[in-house]
Amino acid sequence: YADLSKNRTTDYVFDWDNMLTFEGNTAPYLQYAYSRIQSIFKKAGDAEPGSIVINTPEEEALAQQFVKFNEAVNNAAAKIAPHLICTYVYELAGLFMRFYEACPINKDDVPADIKASRLSLCKAASSILKTGLGMLGINVLDRM
Repeated sequence: YADLSKNRTTDYVFDWDNMLTFEGNTAPYLQYAYSRIQSIFKKAGDAEPGSIVINTPEEEALAQQFVKFNEAVNNAAAKIAPHLICTYVYELAGLFMRFYEACPINKDDVPADIKASRLSLCKAASSILKTGLGMLGINVLDRM
């Protein structure tokens, strides 16, 4: 991931510490975001995703990022620039983390319809992260 996330026309500095940190545009950060979503589903138990209803700015930003995926993939293919997919999944993971912090999902006081909507947002984020990382040849982890 560290190699693919850089524009191939710029200088590259190999740095283990940078590659393995859980902060910033790194594989561990993206793996953590994906595994966080899987943890949400485990805690949700029998709750099912439902219709998406946007109630907060964080939900809106996350949903807006979903629709940019095809464009990111097409641009990466046209320009032979995998770093564009890396940038997209990194931005998606960041938006998901903001959503996760601001929008409770598995708390007792969250109404069932809101929970179902937020689980759908989680499901979409999970699917896109898995697909995007898969395009880069990176398998996701359900647990870290």
